[in-house]
Amino acid sequence: MIKTKSVLSPIDREADGLRILAARFRGRGMPKSRYDVWMASLGPSERLLSARQSRRISRAEFAREYRAELFLDGPIDSRSKTIKNHGQKFTLRLIKQLARKGNVTLMCHCHENQDECHRYLLREVILSGRI
Repeated sequence: MIKTKSVLSPIDREADGLRILAARFRGRGMPKSRYDVWMASLGPSERLLSARQSRRISRAEFAREYRAELFLDGPIDSRSKTIKNHGQKFTLRLIKQLARKGNVTLMCHCHENQDECHRYLLREVILSGRI
């Protein structure tokens, strides 16, 4: 099962399972005990996050661009003709497989009840059949 919550919410090791901080920034003073693994590459880019926070782009545009960022090819792809990285596809597939065996909680710094958070979009992408 894939769940979402704020990294600042109370920790429930049994219910949370693997706690993944999916944010570009770990956060100053954030103790490593708040998460099991930090995957900065699953957070929205600094440019995209800044554009949404300053309301330069709509929520729908943020969602569209964030989904696209997850599958962008990187410099490593230009050096490999056979095996392509295709962004975070393999990481997303791994999380999906881990969630079939136990709980996985995707977290970021947004408040628990913030409905515009990218962690909901990330969960949706992982659960979809598109990876």
